[in-house]
Amino acid sequence: MSYKIALASSDGVNVDEHFGAARSFLIYEVSDEGAFSLLERRDYAGQEEGSPSACPDKSASACGSGAGCGNAGGGCGQGGAVSAKVQLVADCRSVVAAKIGFNVTKQLEKKAISSFDVDCTVQEALEKITKYFYSVDNHVSLARR
Repeated sequence: MSYKIALASSDGVNVDEHFGAARSFLIYEVSDEGAFSLLERRDYAGQEEGSPSACPDKSASACGSGAGCGNAGGGCGQGGAVSAKVQLVADCRSVVAAKIGFNVTKQLEKKAISSFDVDCTVQEALEKITKYFYSVDNHVSLARR
């Protein structure tokens, strides 16, 4: 069964973007044989978390009061932008980025999506992750012999 991997890359060569800062994700499809190919680029067009324009009432007092955007009050920006990005990659088996925060990792886990923080090229990330999933799917030990 084939699956998809989402990567946060600004140049298509390196995994160099943080999940929260990524404006787009490269979506690769991995075949049953372990071969991978670029399927599409998905752009994120949502509002930034914490921006006044993300607030429904657009009032500065609501956005800075703790009940509004970007504060712990759970208002209009609290988690909204992140959730939209998680939805953008919800059909993927895993997400790969230079850094993925704790809250995003938890949201991805709730959707059974694996997340990986890496510092490497897109090619290296795809090779390692497809090898990992092959081992998991086929009950092959990951221990070095």
